[in-house]
Amino acid sequence: MNISPKGIAFLQGWEKCKLKAYPDPGSRDGTPWTIGWGATGPGITRGTVWTQEQADARFAKDIAPRVAAVNRALGADIAHTTQDEFDALVSFHYNTGAIGTATLTKKHKAGDHLGAIAEFRKWNKNDGKVMKGLINRRAAEIELYRGNI
Repeated sequence: MNISPKGIAFLQGWEKCKLKAYPDPGSRDGTPWTIGWGATGPGITRGTVWTQEQADARFAKDIAPRVAAVNRALGADIAHTTQDEFDALVSFHYNTGAIGTATLTKKHKAGDHLGAIAEFRKWNKNDGKVMKGLINRRAAEIELYRGNI
C-alpha cells in the first residue's frame, strides 16, 4: 500500500512546515532540531534555513521509508487494512518511528481494532512528559484510523 493524498494532507497538517530549524519543544535539551515537514538528522541545527522546495523534497525522501516500514510491519495482514487505517499507521510511524515494535501494530494485525485504538492513546509522551499536542495528534490518528476523517 501507499499513503493516500488524504493521508499526506493529514500528516502535513500535524507536522506544519517550518523553513527555519527549531528545537524539539518536548525534549529537555531541545534535540533533535527539526525543520521542514518534521525532518531531523545530520546538518539540521540552530540556524538551518530551507526553501519550500527543499522541505518538500526532504518530505518525499522521508515518507517513502516510513511507508515501506509500515508495509513490512503489517506483512500479509496488509490485505485486511483499509486505506484510512494505513494512513493513520504511517502518521503514527512518521512521528514515533515505532511501527515495528509497538503493541499497536500487533493489535492491528490480530484484527483487534479497539485494542489498537487504545494503544494509540499510550503514545502521548516526549522525553517522559505527557504532551497535549501528542494527545491531540493521537486522537486525530484514531479518528482517521476509524475512517471518520
